[in-house]
Amino acid sequence: MLNPVSDAFVQALQKKLPLAVFGADPTGYRQDPRKIIVGRARVVLRPGSTDEVATIVRAANAARVGVIPYGGGTGLVGGQLSPDVPEPLVLALDRMNRIRAVHSRENVLVAEAGAPLRTVQTAAEAADRLYPLSLASEGSARIGGTLSTNAGGVQVLRYGSARDLCLGLEAVLPDGSVHHGLKRLRKDNTGYDLRNLLIGAEGTLGVITAAALRLFPRPGDIATAYLAVTDPAAALGLLALAGARLGAGLTAFELIHRQGLDFMDETGIAFRDPLTDRPDWAVLVEVALPQGRAAEDAMTGLYSAGHAAGLVTDGIIASSHAQRDALWQLRENIPEANRRVGAVASHDIALPLSVIPNFIARAQAVAAKIGAFRVNCFGHLGDGNLHYNIFPPPGTLRDPLRDTGTQFTRALHDLVDAMGGSFSAEHGVGRVKVDDLARYGDPAKLAAMRAIKSALDPHGIMNPGAIFG
Repeated sequence: MLNPVSDAFVQALQKKLPLAVFGADPTGYRQDPRKIIVGRARVVLRPGSTDEVATIVRAANAARVGVIPYGGGTGLVGGQLSPDVPEPLVLALDRMNRIRAVHSRENVLVAEAGAPLRTVQTAAEAADRLYPLSLASEGSARIGGTLSTNAGGVQVLRYGSARDLCLGLEAVLPDGSVHHGLKRLRKDNTGYDLRNLLIGAEGTLGVITAAALRLFPRPGDIATAYLAVTDPAAALGLLALAGARLGAGLTAFELIHRQGLDFMDETGIAFRDPLTDRPDWAVLVEVALPQGRAAEDAMTGLYSAGHAAGLVTDGIIASSHAQRDALWQLRENIPEANRRVGAVASHDIALPLSVIPNFIARAQAVAAKIGAFRVNCFGHLGDGNLHYNIFPPPGTLRDPLRDTGTQFTRALHDLVDAMGGSFSAEHGVGRVKVDDLARYGDPAKLAAMRAIKSALDPHGIMNPGAIFG
């Protein structure tokens, strides 16, 4: 049983920690980006070092006080909020934002957990390297959060998720001890891999304080195209064709439905249609090749081959950085348009690639049976991750449809599970999907997860309510 933060607890910490750790207004730490979940925060502590994090966690463990790690606050499944925990403390890592080292010859960058993703990208670029994790929220998402949720993004197809981009971690464990695992090694077979255990644990097993991240050579030649396809099956066929022709040069392959662009029109987001006739389905494709390789020629060849195969009906290949940025801005504006319209229910799912066209058709039939929804299905087709979101008809408020949306979510997740997929592709479980994990999770895996949690955090102080409820 956890205890609420008391005045005596705070006063005891004030004797051990600098004044800068205290004084943050808890208000901004109680709301999620979609304004659906309201959390609790008795006090917000902003440590500036790993030792200060350890002092806080050690005290919380002794007092049985819940600790909610907080990065950029961009998570969409409530992992950073605690509506049911009795007055926990929020541990905000934004002051731990330093780039500790860049080892360009090793292709490694060491960053503290509070460093914004964009700061890490910029530091890598200054060393003529690439840190490829790319998210719409990269200006505010922080490295610790991306690792705690094993974030994905648009370049998983080529570079993998956050887990694949991490070589080592420094972390404070629930008893306040520090795991000094900040190694820059590609090979280290010395027992259990605590790095991979902490990545994706959503702060339930400890607090990540720093990470050694993999860098890559910057591509010398990039080509980006927006290609209209006849349907999702054609998009999947084009993906296979692109993989065969471009190999590892294929870095992104995004599926886009016209509903996303229609929502941008509806909500006043300015953009220019890439094509004269707006297609029902399109893909945003990017290829990145070493210096001196003709990426645009490779993309032109893909367009021609896709058209000859009856997969592509129209398209545009960006001819400048400005056009390339405009195409990616269009893709990144889709979530913002969704937010402005207001989803009845949002879904972050993963499926085997070959079943995706059949899934989309079956999901549409399920939606039609349950309610008069507008559907925006889009996402990272290259790695099988779709965002399948439903919206009320024009002129209809979403709140009265919440119960219907919950009914649809259950039906959709049942379908995903039956087709060998996952109800959470890249956002994690958090608190929103706790019941889904209990319903669809493998019993043996769940038992092992609970055993690990109990062993490392016997008092349950670390992000209580997340993953396990």
